[in-house]
Amino acid sequence: MSAIESRPGSSDAAVIDVGSNSVRLVLYRLDGRAIWSVFNEKVLAGLGRDIARTGELSPDGVTVALTALRRFRALIDASRPPLIFAAATAAVREATDGPLFRQRVEAETGITLRVLSGEEEARYAALGVLAGEPMARGLVGDLGGASLELIRLDGDTPAAGVTLPLGPFSLPQQSRFDPGRVRAAVERAVTPEVRKAFSADTLNAVGGAWRNLALIHMRISDYPLEILHHYEIGWREVLDLVRFVSQQSKGSLERIEGISKRRLENLPHAAVVLEGLIERLDIHKVSMSAFGVREGLLLQSMTEDVRRLDPLLAGCAALGQRAAVAEALGKALEDWITPAFEQLPPLFGAREGTLIGAASRLAEFGASLHPDHRAELVFEHVLRAPLAGVDHAERAFLACAAFARHTASASPPRPQLLSRLLTPERHQRARALGAALRLGCELSGRNPELLARARLSLRPAVLSLEAEDEWAPLLLGEQTAKRAATLAGLLEREPRLRPMGARARTVEALG
Repeated sequence: MSAIESRPGSSDAAVIDVGSNSVRLVLYRLDGRAIWSVFNEKVLAGLGRDIARTGELSPDGVTVALTALRRFRALIDASRPPLIFAAATAAVREATDGPLFRQRVEAETGITLRVLSGEEEARYAALGVLAGEPMARGLVGDLGGASLELIRLDGDTPAAGVTLPLGPFSLPQQSRFDPGRVRAAVERAVTPEVRKAFSADTLNAVGGAWRNLALIHMRISDYPLEILHHYEIGWREVLDLVRFVSQQSKGSLERIEGISKRRLENLPHAAVVLEGLIERLDIHKVSMSAFGVREGLLLQSMTEDVRRLDPLLAGCAALGQRAAVAEALGKALEDWITPAFEQLPPLFGAREGTLIGAASRLAEFGASLHPDHRAELVFEHVLRAPLAGVDHAERAFLACAAFARHTASASPPRPQLLSRLLTPERHQRARALGAALRLGCELSGRNPELLARARLSLRPAVLSLEAEDEWAPLLLGEQTAKRAATLAGLLEREPRLRPMGARARTVEALG
């Protein structure tokens, strides 16, 4: 059974996204608040390529799009997901023959396209960003083929948005890229009113062209973790990146590993638009989001109770092959470990408790893997898992904790990556958290009821592990003492194991 196969509480969904440049089908698995992409097929049809010149959809693009949509309909009919969304954005919305295209799609494929307004597109893009990072704040910018949507995020509900004609297809195509022409378009579109309404410290960037720019930045900065979601770039580095991209030939850009060859022609345009937004909206940081309109549609469909759940905790529980067991054991471990770790100085601020909860829900992950390789395999999987609601430093922290959950080795994989993403203090804390998870799991045999018979606590120089009197002979054995000593050493304390009644007798004697 794979990590995201059907299980109680999970469901399937399909989203067809007809954009100005690409037509895409994504099949998803929803595990509560966790959103997993299990199939993703994209066709670059270029529907909006001719809009600036003719006002109509590209005839070739229409042919390509209809062919793709017929295939997508067959795939959906075969998989039969209970939730299906089909949406079209700027090109179909703005083209004079957009209604005719929509009619053809329904007649030839049976798919009814919902044409999103500019404000709806902006709102769903913002909801998508929140689906991937509930704590995201600032400005969402979604750059598509024909338009740029901007919307503010000041809380859980997106504010009003705006659509600007700044996609690469919004300007008449020329044989050579002219950055001055794009800068002039940005200046016209980002009016004083737009500047006042949408200036922000952080831009949450959505769109394939901007993701490819971030990938180039990863390559030239030798960044060790190739995960675009939550990848952050300071404004000075963005401006340096824009200059770099504008000076490269198409051949030079094609040689950069991982860059989409079909998106190369739009990269310079995307770079100049990003430069203009930074300069005019006082942006200091760009944070990449792998989520967007499609995930926003899914988030909107969830009940309010599900939307309030933490996607990181849901995702970590779902990674376990027995999700119900992982959730029950994870919650029990979280409750067991938290009182002790609350005595330590926080290293992740308000995120401390969430990370303990996430690591606890990963304790069951890897149970079916070969024991000789389990720690290394779990480390790599957690590091790269498509989890939402987690930044890169937190990923590395959780990967180290998962590694330490299965081994006492002080040498996790990829030490150079860890040294770049984690401070020594955070790395040490991750090892301690993993050791605490290992202690709890082995003490109780991964049974929440037995775990509740013991208590872990910290004092300035002592790590205390107590068990109820009648359970102490069964729970506080040699193996438990060994695991407790490992944890105590990582926390620079002396281990002390005893029945709970011993503490009461000591207090009574002292009294």
